[in-house]
Order: sequence, then structure tokens, then C-alpha cells
Amino acid sequence: MKADLQNPIFNDVNTARKWLEGHLWTDGPVCSHCGTVNNGTALDTRPGLYQCNESACRKQFTVMTGTLFERSHIPLNKWLMAAFLICASKNGMSARQLHRMLGISYKSTWFMMHRIREAMREGKFPGPLGGTDKIVEADETYVGGKEKNKHVSKRKRGNIGGQGKEIAFALVERGGKVRSFHVPEVSAKTLRPILVAQVSRKSLLVTDDAGQYRIIGPEFAGHEVVNHGANEYVRGDAHTNTIEGYFSILKRALSARITTSANSTYSATLLSLTFATTNAQHLTSTTMPARENCSRAS
Repeated sequence: MKADLQNPIFNDVNTARKWLEGHLWTDGPVCSHCGTVNNGTALDTRPGLYQCNESACRKQFTVMTGTLFERSHIPLNKWLMAAFLICASKNGMSARQLHRMLGISYKSTWFMMHRIREAMREGKFPGPLGGTDKIVEADETYVGGKEKNKHVSKRKRGNIGGQGKEIAFALVERGGKVRSFHVPEVSAKTLRPILVAQVSRKSLLVTDDAGQYRIIGPEFAGHEVVNHGANEYVRGDAHTNTIEGYFSILKRALSARITTSANSTYSATLLSLTFATTNAQHLTSTTMPARENCSRAS
């Protein structure tokens, strides 16, 4: 399937519905109320509407029932185009830009983006990152506007370094997935619960020379430290270049999407960017499983 914006699934509601049915209902219509497979009758009331034939159910459903597309007056093809653009845009997609491209109101676009970002949440992570003979990089970054770029009346002389900024903590398995977290502060007390829950103890942990990582590092199979203070950035397999590259994309995406430092906005953006980065290799000209995953994650 071609992944360009002229694809019929982005321009026709019925084509979009049939495409979604083909991906979610591989064995026939699935009742979203009782879970019965291929035991529904198509109704003439409207295209795509089915009635479950189970005597204990007999409820009506569509392929959108139980998904993020349910109870929305926005056409399904607009939803699919929005999901694709959000997943495919490496530097981020603002609600204003998406509203112009989709040709729908800004309020509707904002609503869609919140639903899509929430659908990108993994909910419960399937398992820890890393493992035997695998490398996991950990680092944090501060996100926020530079004081020199603010209006004079809004500049704060004490805002140096991370002061007045939001903190994003990320874990990257080399050749694997990315997981990002919005944390209130950088300390061993804050970061340790995330590290021990999200990274296998059998992994080689690679970090910079920050003190909090020296406390946590001995709990893993190995801990390599890159001393940035001594201008050391690469020492064999010990480097944090992978996660630094991810952070550069994160900051470009944040600057393109948001203008405030609301905690909920940062958290939602981290979710969507993590999902898009993890599935970026799948956004090819022939397949679009990242958008399919987005439609499944209701």
C-alpha cells in the first residue's frame, strides 16, 4: 500500500473503513461488546454497521467501536491521515499545521491529537529494555525556552541550566526501543525506580558522569561512564550518542508542537514522539503498521 497523501484511504470514508476492517478484522467482523468473531449481520442502516448474532448480545457495532475513532463526527479518512502525519513527521506536527492540512477546525484537530497521542501510550510496557549482551543508554535533558529569547518582562535572572524548565528522562536500547518519562527532578531517588523497572539488570548501562548514575550503575551487569567534563564522548562501545540524537529530535519536535510548559502537554508529546521514533523504521512506502498500531491502541 502506498503511503502518500493521495492514497484513497486518506480521501474516501468508505475506502478508509474497508482498509481498517481488513487490518483489524482479519477473520471476519469482531463484536466489540462480546468478542464474538465472524458472527455478525451487516445492516442496511449505514455502511459498516453490524449486529451481533449472539443471543446474549445482539448489539450493534462497527470497526470503530471500542477504538479511539468511536463517537466522533470527524470522517475516518481524516483520522487515518492525522495518525499517519503524526507518526511520519520526524520533527513534530503542530495542531495548527495539522488543522491546515486536514481542512477541519482547530478545535477538532486539537481533540484528535490528544486522542491519538493517548492511543500511542503503551499502557503497560511489555518487558524491560536490554538484556544479556545488550546496551542501554540513559540520560536526561532539560526542555524549555532560552531566557534571551523571552520578552524582557518574562526573563528570570536565576533561570540558569535547568531552572524553570521541564525534565525529560529517556532510555534507549541500541537497535531497539525508546522509552521517555517526564520527571520532576534529577536524582537517584527519582531515576532509580524507573531504571530498575524498565531496564534488565543483565544489561550494560551507559551514562554520562552524573552522580546519580554512579549510585545506580552497580545494580546492573555493567556500567560504563563517559566523562563529558573531560571532553570524552566515545570510548569503544561507551557513548551516549544514540540518546543524544534522540534528544535533538525531541527538542525540535517540542518546539514545533507546543509553546507552553504544561506538564500534561509535555507528557503527551513525549508519548507520541517515543511511539513515532520506535516505529519510524516501519513507515515505508509499502507498509504502514505504525498507523495500524495507532488504530489498535484504543
